[in-house]
Amino acid sequence: ALADIIKEENLRDDLKYYFMNPCEKYRARRNIPWKLGVQILKIVMITTQLILFGLNNQLVVSYKEENTMALKNLFLKDYRGVDEDDYSVAVYTQHDVYDRLFYVLEQYSQLGRLSVGPISYAEDEDGKLLPLVVCKECYKKGSLEPSDGVYNIDAQLETSEWDHLVLTANQWRTHNSSFFDLDFYRLVDITITFQLKGINLQTVRSRELPDCYSFSVTITFDNQCHSGMVKIWLNIGTERSACTDWKISGTAQKNTHYLLVFDGFVILICLTSAVLCTRSIILAVRLLQRFSRFLHENYNRKVCEDDQREFLNGWYVLVIVSDLLAIIGSILKMEIQAKSLTSYDVCSIFLGTSTLMVWVSVIRYLGYFQKYNVLILTMKAAFPKVLRFCCCAGMIYLGYTFCGWIVLGPYHEKFEGLSRVAECLFSLLNGDDMFTTFAQLKDKNTVVWLFSRAYLFTFISLFIYMVLSLFIALITDAYETIKNYQENGFPLTDLQKFLREQKDFPVVEENSQTDVHIRRSVLCCCPRYKFMVQFVCGSSMTSYH
Repeated sequence: ALADIIKEENLRDDLKYYFMNPCEKYRARRNIPWKLGVQILKIVMITTQLILFGLNNQLVVSYKEENTMALKNLFLKDYRGVDEDDYSVAVYTQHDVYDRLFYVLEQYSQLGRLSVGPISYAEDEDGKLLPLVVCKECYKKGSLEPSDGVYNIDAQLETSEWDHLVLTANQWRTHNSSFFDLDFYRLVDITITFQLKGINLQTVRSRELPDCYSFSVTITFDNQCHSGMVKIWLNIGTERSACTDWKISGTAQKNTHYLLVFDGFVILICLTSAVLCTRSIILAVRLLQRFSRFLHENYNRKVCEDDQREFLNGWYVLVIVSDLLAIIGSILKMEIQAKSLTSYDVCSIFLGTSTLMVWVSVIRYLGYFQKYNVLILTMKAAFPKVLRFCCCAGMIYLGYTFCGWIVLGPYHEKFEGLSRVAECLFSLLNGDDMFTTFAQLKDKNTVVWLFSRAYLFTFISLFIYMVLSLFIALITDAYETIKNYQENGFPLTDLQKFLREQKDFPVVEENSQTDVHIRRSVLCCCPRYKFMVQFVCGSSMTSYH
């Protein structure tokens, strides 16, 4: 019997110690809170790493965007600096089509004298210039008589290509007059593709090695609609490549070494954090097994799901996932710094997500304070109800999305695609841009105009006055329930009663859906934040000193 009492007291002491916060653990057993220190250091280092990478990524993105703008102004005649929805320039006469076509060829032949940036023609592995390629697609054959309503079209497309090295536009026109003789009623599109090379020198100012880039430029003359308007746009495929031969003096190379060392230290800190959190999870599982055996041997009972969730701490899982993402992102960043990889976007996703999770995990420590704890418990209590409510409301939202796209898409720019419809409805749900959405609809079709008014009025009324209000009411109800439990006391579970040294473990009856759901899903987590903090800081602290 004495051995059982000692075993029970040891289990109780270990459980109390496990549920203490870092400061209380230090006061109880003088154990330095290494995990808390590692988390603080990790937050500082990962945030610093993200800022440094973000500044470098901004230089890369701005270089690509400014190069795109420069090439559009170089090769697209009368380009005004602003693109339409799906094109950059539009022409309406045959003369303008020929004029813009030969303008591209002429500008390409004079690129070295025109461009003010470090950009030139691309070469192959043998050092030969890569040719410019002009490709046109036409219907195989056809004849049209619009005045009589007669047409004869072979829907099969025939493609003809012509490629040449750098020549003047007059030479191109003279040597290939038949190729540039266009039948506009058969013409579908013309594409001009060529390769360019460039060097991003602005990274030198940030003490980093410059990057070399390959630009795959495609200029398209789109006549697919045969509506009398030929759309012209320029697309650029950018690929970063390692510079074959470079020499630079100054501190750029040294700065790169410092960044690599810093990234390696971030990886080491994240590995330490992941190991410590994994150790805590293993310790929690062992304590759960000990407590489960105790209940089974002494009271012939199983540990309830609420108490099991007390041991399985989701914050540790979140920290471990953030550590893994930070390690992967840091490795990618090191490869980018060493000019071995070019995956800036993938690296930014890993680093950004890991930083988000790291800062979210700070909420765990705020939960030790009662005022901040109300917010956390409210979020936990409301989340299941809000999730179910969003599933139901989402069905209505999807219905409005598909309906708006099919009916209003041809007449309103905000409804042209499913994603744009969803974005437009979400902005309306939050009260943004309402008048503009109403006013921009074309009123040429009376039926569609009347339908749009009924569609928009019903959506705004349903979601703002009903759905959004119910959404807020669910959160308010959870908040009021949490406040009531904080004032009148939380329901006690087997784990709490054991820590309070109560010997009886009555079975909890499930009487009402609302209270039992909150008791089972959230409020039984409160011992970690309310009872255990207060109890351990109070009477139980004496036993540890």
